[in-house]
Amino acid sequence: MSEKNREVRRTARERLQQEREADRARERRRRTVVMSVAVVGVLGAVGVIGVVASKVGKDKADNAAGPVSAPSGLRGTDDLAIPVGAPDAPSTLTVWEDFRCPACAQFENAFRDTIHELERAGQLKVEYHLATIIDGNMGGSGSLHAANAAACAQDAGKFSPYHDVLYQHQPPETNDAFAKNSHLLDLAGKVEGLKSAPGFRQCVDEGKHDDWVNKSAAKFRTGGFSGTPTVLLNGESVFPKKGGENITPDNLRKWVAAANKDKKAGTRTPSAPASGGASGPGMEPGASAGSGPAAGPGADVQGPASAPASGPAASSGSDPAAAPASSPAV
Repeated sequence: MSEKNREVRRTARERLQQEREADRARERRRRTVVMSVAVVGVLGAVGVIGVVASKVGKDKADNAAGPVSAPSGLRGTDDLAIPVGAPDAPSTLTVWEDFRCPACAQFENAFRDTIHELERAGQLKVEYHLATIIDGNMGGSGSLHAANAAACAQDAGKFSPYHDVLYQHQPPETNDAFAKNSHLLDLAGKVEGLKSAPGFRQCVDEGKHDDWVNKSAAKFRTGGFSGTPTVLLNGESVFPKKGGENITPDNLRKWVAAANKDKKAGTRTPSAPASGGASGPGMEPGASAGSGPAAGPGADVQGPASAPASGPAASSGSDPAAAPASSPAV
């Protein structure tokens, strides 16, 4: 074999070896990205999902004009906030969520224990606002129907435990299971006394609060929010981070403690909605009406609470990436 042919073959082998090494390097990088996304699921991968959802998603009802049937016991100037916790708690957590949003489920399943703990201690009250952006992104009506059912649960004094059940049993984003009222009613069976509460089934089946949900969704779209969940502590964004610190259960406790320094814990029992769900005399300060004496995760819920998702939530067209620190929500 001539020296020229040997050189050609050596060059070909070296080129093949380089290509294989490049392939292995790309695979290592891919695995590193996948593992990183899994680790930071609640803080990173879900970030782009929320941003894309809020900018792309549009509901058919951009404006909910005219009178609407609002659920009982709301707060806020626009009657759009569903309150949980002692009304005189010194700090307020404002949460904008969509029941179909995977990022919202990851947030709720990761922080549920901490939020309920702070509610029971009278340190924190939560004001929930409902959005329907995933219906606009993915099609369907599950966000709307689930939000209406949650508003019906508010009428029955069972919003907090039913809210938790919906996130513990959230279907995949592309599965519009929440569009079926029969499924929402089945899930209501996991909250003690809700499915049989007077008027609850009719409220769900008739979409009694659909117009109110659409009004809330329109408020979200015009509110300058980046996506869901949007989480504000006393008006300051804390998700995915507050200043230079990522949100964690310990950091949330620390931030609430700092905000509440030298302030008295809340002691007032939340008022029961007019249509039922009166709180009992033994109800702890900060517990939501209808959630029992210890309104922690799983209260009035059959079975244990779900664990935080171990991987990224999927969203069409979204690449896993961390949301910028300046974003008020992900």
